[in-house]
Amino acid sequence: MAGVWINQILQGILLGGLYTMFATGLSLSAGVMRFVNIAHGDFIVLACFLLLILTTSLGLNPIVATLVILPVAFAVGFGLQRFLLQRVVGENVLLVILVTFGLSIIIENGLLEGFGADPQKVAGGWMETATIGLGGGINMGLFQVVTFVAAVAVVAALDLVLYRTGIGAKIRAVSDDVAAADLIGLSSVRIYAVAMGISFVTIGIAAGFMSIWTDFDPASGPTRLLIAFEVIVLGGLGSMWGSLMGGIVLGVAQSVGAQFDIAWQMLAGHLVFLIVLAVRPQGLFPKY
Repeated sequence: MAGVWINQILQGILLGGLYTMFATGLSLSAGVMRFVNIAHGDFIVLACFLLLILTTSLGLNPIVATLVILPVAFAVGFGLQRFLLQRVVGENVLLVILVTFGLSIIIENGLLEGFGADPQKVAGGWMETATIGLGGGINMGLFQVVTFVAAVAVVAALDLVLYRTGIGAKIRAVSDDVAAADLIGLSSVRIYAVAMGISFVTIGIAAGFMSIWTDFDPASGPTRLLIAFEVIVLGGLGSMWGSLMGGIVLGVAQSVGAQFDIAWQMLAGHLVFLIVLAVRPQGLFPKY
C-alpha cells in the first residue's frame, strides 16, 4: 500500500514539471512584467498545432520541430508586444485583459475552423512509452522524467537571465518604473518586446512537451491558463523557482486526489490552491 502512495506522489512531482512548463512564461509576463496575458494558454495550444503540422506534414522529429518553432515563437512574441500589446501597456489593466482575451477568442475559433474539435496528439516515438523501474512496483515514464528535468533547466535559465544578466536587469528596471527607465536611456518599448519574446520561447518549449504528454484541442487553452495561474500564485509572483515548487504542489495534490477518486483529481488541486491562497496569499516562495 505504501508503494502505491509513493508512486502517486512521484507521478505528481513529474506532472508538476509539465505544469511548471505551462507557468514559466506567464510568471515572466505577469510576475515580472506586470502584464496579464489571458491568451497564454491559447498560444501554447497554437504552438502544439504548429508542432502537429511539422511532425505530420513535414515528417520532422518532435525535438527538431520544437527547435524550429522557438525562433518563430520569439519573433511572434516580440512583434505582438511591439506592435499591439505595447499600445495598452501602462493603461488601465482592464484594457490589457480585454485585448489578450480577444486574442484568445481569435486563436480558439481559428483553430476550431482549421482543425475541428477533435483531440490531437503528437507521436513521441519510443521515448513516450519507455519506463524506468525503481522496484517495488514503482515506475517512472522516461518522457515524464525528461520533462521534469527540462522544466528545472528552463526555470534555472530564466532565473539566470533575469537576475544575473544585463537584459534581465533592464527588464526588471522597466517593470519597476517605466518612466524612470526611459529617463536613463532604457528603451522600455524594446525591452518589453524582448521580454515577451522570451516568454513566447517558453511557450514553444511547453508546447513541445505538452503535445506529446497529453491530447489537445482548440478549447484546451483556458485549462492551461488556469493551471499556469494557480502555479505562479502558489509559488509566488515573479519567483521562477517558486513556479517550480508551485507546479510540484499542484501536481502532487491532483495525483493524490485521483488516488481517492478520479473525479477528485482537479478538485484536489483547486482546493490546495485556495487553502494556500487563504493562508499565504503572497505564495510559498515570493520574490521580494
